Amino acid sequence: MQHLSGQPNIVEFKGAYEDQYSVHLVMELCAGGELFDRIIARGYYSEKDAADIIRQIVNVVYICHFMGVMHRDLKPENFLLTSKDEHTMIKATDFGLSVFIEEGKVYRDIVGSAYYVAPEVLRRSYGKEADVWSAGVILYILLSGVPPFWDETEKGIFHAILQGEIDFHSDPWPSISNSAKDLVRKMLTQDAKSRITSAEVLEHPWLQSGEASDKPIDSAVLSRMKQFRAMNKLKKLALKVIAENLSEEEIKGLKAMFANMDTDNSGTITYEELKSGLARLGSKLSEAEVKQLMEAADVDGNGTIDYIEFVTATMHRHRLERDDDLFKAFQYFDTDHSGFITKDELESAMKEYGMGDEDTIREIIVEVDTDHDGRINYEEFCAMMRSGTQPQDKLF
Repeated sequence: MQHLSGQPNIVEFKGAYEDQYSVHLVMELCAGGELFDRIIARGYYSEKDAADIIRQIVNVVYICHFMGVMHRDLKPENFLLTSKDEHTMIKATDFGLSVFIEEGKVYRDIVGSAYYVAPEVLRRSYGKEADVWSAGVILYILLSGVPPFWDETEKGIFHAILQGEIDFHSDPWPSISNSAKDLVRKMLTQDAKSRITSAEVLEHPWLQSGEASDKPIDSAVLSRMKQFRAMNKLKKLALKVIAENLSEEEIKGLKAMFANMDTDNSGTITYEELKSGLARLGSKLSEAEVKQLMEAADVDGNGTIDYIEFVTATMHRHRLERDDDLFKAFQYFDTDHSGFITKDELESAMKEYGMGDEDTIREIIVEVDTDHDGRINYEEFCAMMRSGTQPQDKLF
């Protein structure tokens, strides 16, 4: 971060301060919120808007590569807005998986988030070109509201990425300009060596020649974008509820594993404890992969994994196929046993875990409530839980 500080479109590192217990990083304040939140809040959106956004995102990639850094975890959540002004600047955050590029080195550890990972990363032989692929995935989402490679499981997503078949036939693609589609294709080229570079992206006619249209993109794109963003929070909380209701027999061995990692008996596992504990268990995960695992398991974002978060992360995906487990989770939210989860019930449950503001809760109701009666029934809840919106259901 310090190496890149002061560059446009990259959050500025202000300083590091250490006390007896922690190291505190002070970063530039980005008060404008997350990128997708802003797009959705505006309520309208055009190719020109998408071009303005991707220009700033690819500028980050260009600066990183020019300064010898590979980001390795580009995704919309890692871009914040500096203020609430209409034309504010986008800033990249979270360089936790980034590395300095070593000339001639082939990188082999699988890092990044499922939807955005490049095919060569899955083949464990990649370089900085993987960042351009991830930016290309973001551009596809900006123009259509959904990722280009989609499945209900992480394995299925990876298979789709390796197949590399991009859908330009479904709406809204017939109404998207050929120039925009050309740029997406070039950024999502399977062969990394043939893929367009970040510098070439910035020189593409769609970004340079005013070819991006001012005409609003189909409003369904914003709706899809909301759905893509919203449901992870509800699913994470429901998985937590399932974990809390596992029997002693079902969690046999997990308590011992947790205790083995929690070396200071604090009741929580730190990053260092997780790293050393996994090493003792014979894990071959790289440091970057351990960081990614820690981030995914730490549901409340406090920097440690408590016992329930640990069990939630270790639960196998097959739990989502069991109706009794899903029904127990549904009943947790449905406090009056009416057969429906209301807005008030969802709000109460999510606020108990500090997981959702009013806008997020309203959004979840809108996206999960497919029959539009203002509440979530059991069938809608099961469909959400079994969908592919949470790419890492099994982490250990």
